Parts: sequence; C-alpha cells; structure tokens
Amino acid sequence: MHTEQTMAVSCRGVTKVYTSGGTKTHALRGVDLDVYPSELLMLVGPSGCGKTTLISVIAGILDQDEGEALVFGRNFKQMSQRQKTAWRGVHVGFVFQAFNLLPALTARENIAVPLLILGEPKRRALERAQAVLEKVDLGGRGDSLPSQLSGGQQQRVAIGRALVHGPRLIVCDEPTSSLDHETGKTVIELLKRTAVGPDRALVIVTHDPRIFGYADRIARMDDGRITRIETQALPQ
Repeated sequence: MHTEQTMAVSCRGVTKVYTSGGTKTHALRGVDLDVYPSELLMLVGPSGCGKTTLISVIAGILDQDEGEALVFGRNFKQMSQRQKTAWRGVHVGFVFQAFNLLPALTARENIAVPLLILGEPKRRALERAQAVLEKVDLGGRGDSLPSQLSGGQQQRVAIGRALVHGPRLIVCDEPTSSLDHETGKTVIELLKRTAVGPDRALVIVTHDPRIFGYADRIARMDDGRITRIETQALPQ
C-alpha cells in the first residue's frame, strides 16, 4: 500500500490563481492527484484547463496558492528558493515541446548542460552525454548542431538532456505533438524505457491520442480539476 511518503507525487487540494490587470484566472481548483513509482501518467484535457500549471507545481517551478504537493515525500513549500532549485536540478528532468536546445552547442554539449550545472567536470560530463546519445540512438551525431538535426532527432537530444543526470521525476509537456507518427512512437517508447523505474516516475501532458496506449493511467483535466482517472489506457 502506498502512502504520501512513498508516492512519487502526491497532490492534495492544490489551487493556483493568476491575477492580471485585476482579473483573476483560476488555473487549478483543488487538485487531488497521486503518481505512483514506476508509473507513466498522462495528463490530458482541453487547452487552458490547467495541465501545464499542474506539472509546473509538481516540478517545483511554480508555487501553488493552497494545498500540498509532495514529490517523493519532499514538500517544495518547505524549501528556500535555493534549496528548491538545487533539489530540482538533481531530481527532476524536463522535456519541452519546443525542445529548448541551445543553438550554439552541439548535441553532446546540450545533453551535458545539466551535469555542468551540477558541477561535473567538463570531460566527464561530455563522456556521460555521449553514453546517453548512444541510448537515444544518436551516437554518431554528437558533434551536430541542433540546426543540423531533424525535429525527431532534436527531441531525442532534449530527452537525453532530461535523462542524463538520472532524475527521479521526468516531466514532459507535449513531447510528441510536433512529430510524425513513427517518430512520436519512437520518442514515447524511449521515454518509457529509460524514465520509468522503481524509484522513478514519468508525467506527460499531451493532446496526442496516438500515444495514450503507452500510459499506465490517464488523468483527465477540465477547468482546473481532475475529472476522472482511467486505469486502462486506450489500445495502441
């Protein structure tokens, strides 16, 4: 039986309100959500329903207004900004829809960035990055700039960057929406193979029904709330 302390993620009553020009937008309205260790959980729902806000809270990028969000038993609300940044740098990996690769760096150097931020010596960081390139089937493209890579190859570099430091929680925002079907399938299989383990979890925000079948569970969101959780994903 899982408790809040053994859950990968445990959210209770999480709320978030954005204020702009005197107008309040309720992005999260008391979200309750658990993510189990070894799980690939997908968050789906219409644009603007709060999915990206929720994963930003889970990843420690954004503070909720009310409620509690624990990640492997740790509460970001009880950390200083410096502690939060340090913990996130070790334990959380991000994959973005827009890839966010640094254009002046090679594929190998892009993947090495999280290790360099953590203080890894450059030579060792680049060696580890090369090992990750092999894992994402780009072993021969380490010296290529992002502009010399296809969209699918750039996304695999972005995944490599998210995985290189061995984070416990991987958070992805629309990782396949701009990819063709076969490339998207390769990317999601790679994520599931490398990011899910006994002390890890993977949370993916997606509108892409082609990949629903890879989820262990699908959490449906609407208007800032989890409306239902499907324990059986759709067939692939």
